[in-house]
Amino acid sequence: MSPRPELPAAEEARYLALQSLDPCTAGVLEILVVGLHDESWRVRHVAAEALKRMPASSELAARLIAVLGERGETGARNAAAEALAGLGSAALGPLVELLAHPDPDQRKFAADILGQLGQREAAAALVRALSDADLNVRVSAAEALGRIGGAKAMAALEALLEEPEPLLRLSALEGLTLLRHAAPLPVVEALLEDPRLQRSAYRMLGLIPDADATARICQGLTSGLRSVREAALSALGTQAADAAGPRRGALEAGVREALQPLSGLRPRLAEALASDDVRVRAGALVAVASLADATLALPVAECAREARLLREVLHTLGRLGPDGGRALLRGLGELSLPARAAAAEALVELVDASAVAPLCAVLEWVEDELRAVVVRALGRTGASTAVSPLVALLEEPAQAGAASRALAGLAESCRPAVLEALEDAVARRATPAAVAALARVGGVPALPTLKRLARDEDARWRTAAVVAACELDGDVGRELVRAALADEAVPVRIAGVRALARLGGADAGALLSPALRDEDASVRVAAVEAAGDSGALERVPDLVALTRDADGALAVAAVRALARMGAAGPGVLRDAAGHSDVEVVKAALAAGAESSAGVTLALSLLRHARWDVRAAAARVLGDSAGPECLVAAREALEAESDALALRALSEAVERLLRR
Repeated sequence: MSPRPELPAAEEARYLALQSLDPCTAGVLEILVVGLHDESWRVRHVAAEALKRMPASSELAARLIAVLGERGETGARNAAAEALAGLGSAALGPLVELLAHPDPDQRKFAADILGQLGQREAAAALVRALSDADLNVRVSAAEALGRIGGAKAMAALEALLEEPEPLLRLSALEGLTLLRHAAPLPVVEALLEDPRLQRSAYRMLGLIPDADATARICQGLTSGLRSVREAALSALGTQAADAAGPRRGALEAGVREALQPLSGLRPRLAEALASDDVRVRAGALVAVASLADATLALPVAECAREARLLREVLHTLGRLGPDGGRALLRGLGELSLPARAAAAEALVELVDASAVAPLCAVLEWVEDELRAVVVRALGRTGASTAVSPLVALLEEPAQAGAASRALAGLAESCRPAVLEALEDAVARRATPAAVAALARVGGVPALPTLKRLARDEDARWRTAAVVAACELDGDVGRELVRAALADEAVPVRIAGVRALARLGGADAGALLSPALRDEDASVRVAAVEAAGDSGALERVPDLVALTRDADGALAVAAVRALARMGAAGPGVLRDAAGHSDVEVVKAALAAGAESSAGVTLALSLLRHARWDVRAAAARVLGDSAGPECLVAAREALEAESDALALRALSEAVERLLRR
């Protein structure tokens, strides 16, 4: 070994010194090798990381292998092994040669690192190492084969299951399970008889999509050993994850048949549902779903704290029926927030007519984001007693939409009660949201009521009537829209314009013409948006003129509308880019983002006075420009001083360099 260069005395200084080294610099190898021998694991690790970044070569691999041979230097040897595992193919040949070293300790190192390399070219050498005189080398070779995979590795590992040595059979079981390659069921069942192999054998059973394997897994749930029960549950979770559609139903039927005769399972399943191991919880969820045990509804819901289990939690809760729904309602206040969200979602499917009162009680305290889910659940009860609370919720703007949809669902089972309650709400002027709900539930027969409301003295009701009528009947809607566009109230005119955007039609452009000149700016903006949405091409000249309007909001809306109509040509973009409002300038950039005119515009705005315009221009170049814009982007980057614009320009330059 070469004399070791000196590193600073203090640990932090040594750490920083190695971290700052360029691994491609000549002579740095021996400095890093010294770092591998450092007393601090942090320094050894940073040295190993730097060695991984050096140009990989068989010479470098040989130097690191020499460190493996330094007995008494455990830290250095492990750090060298870490570095070798990061060298890739360059280390493959030297490590295969090391498998023939006279020292079994060196041969074990070679097998371990070949497993970490994960290259299947090493499979033949590792299979030969399964005949090594040293047991530790054979076990390491088996473990390495389990990591690299491939047909040769799997065949060798399967053969090892017949070995008399338990450590080799255990390594083979673990390796094959890691590779998701199951041995035949009779072979695995025989391994279950050995207490040392039970846990691994149960996990492998999870890979066998067979009813007999499922039944054998369920027997594992009766084991007196918690570790074996958890391995069995983990296997059940694996089987469920691999079973979709009808296979999942068959799996649950098999689990139910196997578990129902067994006693004392409930406390064990409750214990498993609280396990730290997510795979064990997944298996417990399958068992609870199969047994439809509603008493475990709350611990099942708590499994939703693990996001990966949410789908399985919702499936399991859905299998618990109305009893599960009632258990969730009773315990909702005790649950964590994620569990409460899952329970509320499940309740939508689990509730029946008896759940109305508890659901209404929950509405009084549940978090805002969950109230809409509870409202959905009320709509699923099918009970006439849910009508009144849902109509009352129409008066809450945040819940009006959900309540309207829930009432529509409820109308499938008690339509007369829903209609009567909504007509009463409209008659006593409870809330304009009742108009939309009445239209949704009442359908075309509600049109006379809507026509009458469209002449109401209160603008809120006229607005609601126009919107609802357009959803029901285009002819009636168009008739009400014409009146709404001439209404004295701004909200009604806006509602008429937006309704016209949805109706469209050949006369949409003509009807929008006066609205584009309305005395109220908000009506003009709505009319511009409606022209874009309805594709009223005859209004393009009006919109082009409005891109130069002093009102920035109106000009932005006009640019965007023209873009939606495919009418934002180079002249429009150029004029908009000269607007005094930078939001109009950015709207022009966005409108032309995917066109050559937009790229030309972006190039001209790279030196704009506002940083956000420069950043927007950079994003257009990054998205749509070609390499011919690289020079301009680099010049802008060098001149840029704003941090956010600098980042946008850097990203644009990087993307242009890749083209």
